[in-house]
Amino acid sequence: MLDMAAEDIIHKVEKPPPLCRPSVSVDQAPMECIQLMAGAGPGSRAAVYRPDFDQVGVNLGQDKTNIIDSMLRMLEQYSSNLEDLIRERTEELEIEKQKTDKLLTQMLPPSVAEALKTGAPVEPEYFEEVTLYFSDIVGFTTISAMSEPIEVVDLLNDLYTLFDAIIGSHDVYKVETIGDAYMVASGLPKRNENRHAAEISNMSLDILCAVGSFRMRHIPDLPVRIRIGLHSGPCVAGVVGLTMPRYCLFGDTVNTASRMESTGLPYRIHVNIRTVQILQSLKEGYKLELRGKTELKGKGVEDTYWLIGRDGFNKPIPTPPDLLGLKSSHGINMEEIPEDRKKKLQKARPGQTF
Repeated sequence: MLDMAAEDIIHKVEKPPPLCRPSVSVDQAPMECIQLMAGAGPGSRAAVYRPDFDQVGVNLGQDKTNIIDSMLRMLEQYSSNLEDLIRERTEELEIEKQKTDKLLTQMLPPSVAEALKTGAPVEPEYFEEVTLYFSDIVGFTTISAMSEPIEVVDLLNDLYTLFDAIIGSHDVYKVETIGDAYMVASGLPKRNENRHAAEISNMSLDILCAVGSFRMRHIPDLPVRIRIGLHSGPCVAGVVGLTMPRYCLFGDTVNTASRMESTGLPYRIHVNIRTVQILQSLKEGYKLELRGKTELKGKGVEDTYWLIGRDGFNKPIPTPPDLLGLKSSHGINMEEIPEDRKKKLQKARPGQTF
């Protein structure tokens, strides 16, 4: 603040008079610092009363430590903060890992998911006997034609969320959904002796009961009818693909179960003879009704059955519709469709009479 060389200022401070003191205005430093300088400098008071460096440090809010101690303290504080930060990030990473593992086990069997995470090959596995479930929505093509895309997505999401909640109480594994088709298996990937037919049958009765009271958001007056097909037999299971890998089932049992569903009827559980034999051997009171001869594509004509109940199962099951009274080959009675939806259907299918 003086127009002098540093050496000259030091010489004047060391050997007064005249007294050489810095002139610091209140806007250039905190007031406590200005007062400290005024009371600590030479000439302000007797040397014995002037504060030493330790007292100056205390007055400035600093510990009585040297620069090495200060650096060590700062390093310790930094290390502690770093440990807290690492711990926090590790906890966040663990939470995200748990979310990823949960999602992976929802897409693949846990044993398969663990093998894929470790990079181990997943060998295809043969299962001597399992029971498969297929279902689809009757008249889904017609429903899609008279609905907006978002309405179709909401329908499938609502319906299959309901199904997902039901299968959680049974020893079954959801294989996949393709469009309006829903596929479930029991007896794989975890074997359960001959309980697979009972687990799938119990699940089917629960699903059929739930569908009876299910309503679409956008067409609540139009019932959603499903048809269900069951079949038991051997199959092979394995993981297919590296990008978005899928746990797939292969074999004639899969084809036959699909045929049981496609040749079934609304609000009916269509059962093949092999599944019937297993259910009867369990002697748990399953109620089966002979449908008669049914032609299964690629299989020929076989006797098939309807599963209509079980002893102790008291939940209401929707009554199958009178197919002779339907005015559509798609399983939907056109009189049930609201007028505004009929107009939308007319636009989607010009030239067709409704």
